[in-house]
Amino acid sequence: MELGNYNESISGNYIQGNYITSQPNLATTAADIQMLLKQLEQTYPTTTTSQQMVVAAEAINRIESNPLLKERVINAVKSGGLAAFEKAIDNPAGAFIVGAIKGWQEVEAED
Repeated sequence: MELGNYNESISGNYIQGNYITSQPNLATTAADIQMLLKQLEQTYPTTTTSQQMVVAAEAINRIESNPLLKERVINAVKSGGLAAFEKAIDNPAGAFIVGAIKGWQEVEAED
């Protein structure tokens, strides 16, 4: 099938016309983390920095206990960048979560 300059074909492992962007992955994963943080904020106060750290620690525990979610977070950050992910989370606890993600990336790079 050919439309204008857009040619969709499959050759070996290469798929021409495969224009999936990283932004939906980053946006979707960040939205999932936002939802998790909102759930935790119903249980834990977030007025002070130390309270935000508690929420972030609990979020990190839940992400680490869900290997699929952890992999999605790491992949979203790889494709979109840490700063973009932190901005997309748009939560004071996000900076602490980004710190954990940096650690996961360093461990992954060592393997």
